[in-house]
Amino acid sequence: MRSEQIDARPEWLEEILRRRPVISPSLLACDFTRLGEEIRALEEAGARVLHIDVMDGHFVPNLSMGVPIVEAIRRLTNLILDVHLMVDNPELFLEPFRKAGADALTVHIEVAPDPRPLLESIRRLGAAAGLSLNPPTPIESVLPFLSFCDLILVMSVMPGFGGQAFQPSALEKLRLLRENRPPGVVLSIDGGIKAANVSLCTAAGADLLVIGTGFFTDEAGTYGERLHRLHRRALELAPARGA
Repeated sequence: MRSEQIDARPEWLEEILRRRPVISPSLLACDFTRLGEEIRALEEAGARVLHIDVMDGHFVPNLSMGVPIVEAIRRLTNLILDVHLMVDNPELFLEPFRKAGADALTVHIEVAPDPRPLLESIRRLGAAAGLSLNPPTPIESVLPFLSFCDLILVMSVMPGFGGQAFQPSALEKLRLLRENRPPGVVLSIDGGIKAANVSLCTAAGADLLVIGTGFFTDEAGTYGERLHRLHRRALELAPARGA
């Protein structure tokens, strides 16, 4: 049974489900020497959600954006900021990142075998509560907690670095999540997604497609043209809305 806090869902989640599939550019792959220009270009291209990877050098072997960067991004844009916390101790960062402007906060099942307290804390802060799992982690680990989530993020690569090859095992996880998710829960996928496999992700049930290098390193056309091309490909095998 979903708690009272979990029922108070941010309206933008319903928009994603209405508009699915939605492409979410991952800022980890953008040109950080031109961050403001990149974000303005994404706004003009029609992006709705920006994905922000936070890495601590412990849970994943890399460091990335922290609270000051999210604060700066929030000052630059009103787009939805989907913050993915790849950290060992997410409980320390929920409030700082929410205050910085995060609209969604996603934590990992690998560091929180019982993620309910974290998910409920995120909802009390007024953000969408997300739960993620890495490729080796069995889908059964998250199934008991779906009713506490607003978003489930399936990693199709090991987190930490961009440019990795897509792992098809993520598709079966998406299919199982699609069969078991409560109404209104957004299914997201991240890692190695590009034009060649984006339709497979939507066919398996993905609503929100996080694309980094597959978007920013594509030199064919403007950002708007790239988003349109990826969205068109994503629709090829997408299930009907409401399915």
